[in-house]
Amino acid sequence: MPITPPTRRQVLRASVAWALADALATRTATATPAGQTWRVGPGEALTRIADALRRAADGDTIEVASGTYRGDVAVIRQRRLRIVGIGESPVFDADGRNAEGKAIWVVHDGDIRIENIAFRGARVPDGNGAGIRFQAGRLQLHRCRFVDNQMGLLTGNVAESELVITDSEFADAPHNPGSLPHLLYVGRIGRFSIRGSVLRRGNEGHLLKSRACTSTITGNWFDDGRDGQASYEIDLPNGGIAEVTGNTLVQSPLTQNPVMLSYGAEGKPWDENRLTVEGNTFVNRRNEGGTFVRVWAERLPAGTPVLSRGNRLLGPGDLELGPNSRSEGDQRGPVPAD
Repeated sequence: MPITPPTRRQVLRASVAWALADALATRTATATPAGQTWRVGPGEALTRIADALRRAADGDTIEVASGTYRGDVAVIRQRRLRIVGIGESPVFDADGRNAEGKAIWVVHDGDIRIENIAFRGARVPDGNGAGIRFQAGRLQLHRCRFVDNQMGLLTGNVAESELVITDSEFADAPHNPGSLPHLLYVGRIGRFSIRGSVLRRGNEGHLLKSRACTSTITGNWFDDGRDGQASYEIDLPNGGIAEVTGNTLVQSPLTQNPVMLSYGAEGKPWDENRLTVEGNTFVNRRNEGGTFVRVWAERLPAGTPVLSRGNRLLGPGDLELGPNSRSEGDQRGPVPAD
């Protein structure tokens, strides 16, 4: 069937409609010295994040009202932007859609802060569908939730990038035939930190995998649950400078891998490598035993320093720290009752 080109009247009518929509949206934006604030939600001129991102400029803020936003996938290209959920966390449900074949939201090169937003149900054909795909730049996440995604969050491999996560949750990895669903997968970026967050209920993949040059993992709760089947709780496969302090790590009796924290398993390390594991509580519910910390010294530069200090090692298991290591004040004990 031939396609009939629009008439001049139809083009004019469409142009007027777009102009009115833009004018209405602009009236709902609040101008501040730092930029405009755009509002998204039911009853607002902008009902989808994708619409707000087409209008927002560098330095703006997007406020998202509570509710479920189905199929509202988007690409963030701004150089500087803040997106914040108002009230109960707005939920962005993939609902079978994706941005760029990668994620619910794709973050390109910029300085972006996202607060109080939930991401659910990301699926793509290659099995790596993420709540957020972070390509490059600097990304800060605060009080965000990632549930039932093939990858909770997945980064690129740009060495200058930085990822900062606070008070967030990554949970409920799906069954993902042909691919490993990691709750959080950090590529070969420069700096990564996560604090005060919860990672729980994995499936075959790791709860956290970080290839970053510097990984700072502080005060988090890693728990695969009674029925979880994750592999490592924390995997640091390429070494680097890693500080794992004040966390709780709980291994399921059904785990796919007896090691809880792994360092250097894949070799190809960074120029500078050292591991500090301090003040953590490890709980191994695997009856057959396991390994609380495994350092693959044979795949790391000779003399890579490793310190394990003041950790509680509960349940059956060993420390395999390598030849250039120290264990100071680590205490063993039984698995605590529920």
